[in-house]
Amino acid sequence: MLVKCLAVGALAANCFLVWCEETKEGVVIDPGGEGERILAEIGREGLQVKYIINTHGHIDHTAANEQVREGTGARLAIHVDDAPMLSDPALNLSRYLGMNYRCSPPDLTLRDGDEIAVGNDKLTVLHTPGHTKGGISLQAPGMIFTGDTLFAGSVGRTDFPGGSFSELIASIKNKILVCGDDCIVYPGHGPATTIGHERVNNPFL
Repeated sequence: MLVKCLAVGALAANCFLVWCEETKEGVVIDPGGEGERILAEIGREGLQVKYIINTHGHIDHTAANEQVREGTGARLAIHVDDAPMLSDPALNLSRYLGMNYRCSPPDLTLRDGDEIAVGNDKLTVLHTPGHTKGGISLQAPGMIFTGDTLFAGSVGRTDFPGGSFSELIASIKNKILVCGDDCIVYPGHGPATTIGHERVNNPFL
């Protein structure tokens, strides 16, 4: 499975293109802005995008959903608990930023343990609430995409609607740290890291 990261939007959220090397089928994780740039990169790599996956419903991870969906024909997926955020400017924080962003409903809602085919590979959905009620991480062999749950040297904010620090730490310890020390962590903002590095060095853990 191949991964390309694009930092997009005013808050530099990480948008990931993830695809099967053999089939060129892929997914877009968190298209948080700059839809034209994301689509250009998809074209450059020659990808056939099957799904757009939001790790959670905040605008900096969802703002280009519609543009990428229209440009690729991909199906939009988000955890069932965060689906209402897409159409609610108060919940997706766009109103907090002086906007009124609304996205049309997802094509499918996700739950813990769901598997998403990526060509000959797959991503497993891990429900990791704490930053939001329906926050998810996406696991594949040797890697995990943690959205705004776990960062290099930090963890996600829990002061927005639906946030819970105790739930966040439980999600990290019970769902993410168990992936193994060599597992690469691709967070929603900032550089990649590893489980082993965060286990030893992250002050929140």
